[in-house]
Amino acid sequence: MYCGGDLLEQKNRLVIVVAIVALIVGAIVASFGRVIFAANTPDVILPSSSTGLDDPLGSGSRVQDYQRAEVTTQTVTGVVATLARPSSYYRELTVETFWNGGSSATQVQVWTDSGWSHSVQTLPSGVIRHDLTGEDTVYYWYDGSQDYAAAPADEKSSDLAQHIPTYETVLHLEPEEITAAGYELRGDLPCILVEVKTDGSDLVRRFWVSVSSGLLVSAESEQDGQLVYRMTAYSPVQSPCPADSSFALPDGEVLHTVGE
Repeated sequence: MYCGGDLLEQKNRLVIVVAIVALIVGAIVASFGRVIFAANTPDVILPSSSTGLDDPLGSGSRVQDYQRAEVTTQTVTGVVATLARPSSYYRELTVETFWNGGSSATQVQVWTDSGWSHSVQTLPSGVIRHDLTGEDTVYYWYDGSQDYAAAPADEKSSDLAQHIPTYETVLHLEPEEITAAGYELRGDLPCILVEVKTDGSDLVRRFWVSVSSGLLVSAESEQDGQLVYRMTAYSPVQSPCPADSSFALPDGEVLHTVGE
């Protein structure tokens, strides 16, 4: 009886050892399989500002290792969601309005840093307006005056001060409101195009968002087939914002310093 019990104990030990070895081998195989799968999964890329739309990686690149993110009316919101504006930059843009028999243009300079934005508009009349936007307040005044006014601000206030649409609103649209989408060159910049038309409205809006900077570089609005609004920002973007940029009120009070 004693020898039989000893033999049974040895068999039990052997079963345990075999089970442990099987678990280790299974873990190694699973880990190795994940590595192989990851190594052969193509990356999704967007074309950069330094390459053409037909050659997103440039000549001679290993394009076969990548899959370009296709932009359609069904997928464009997902692609736009991957874009992000820089937190610190300076740029210039032009805003035009059109009406029967005429048009006007406003030149805008914009400094943005860490949630603060200072826009300077040169209006068609030659008057210069300043808008300084913080987290919850926008301050505005006109050149040559030390008087300013303040109003509550939200995440769209900086764009409103520049007279540009907030393109991220397309993320909340119904699919049927997006009537066209794709990649387009706009001012030689590779962009994502989104065209929007709300049911029952004759207003068509188009947004061109740079795939390199994440900034809106152009926008248009058409009413009854006639162009009524256009925004363009094709000049190079300076990022980060220049260190000597001013985020101060006309009385000299500094509300923000670049880099802080």
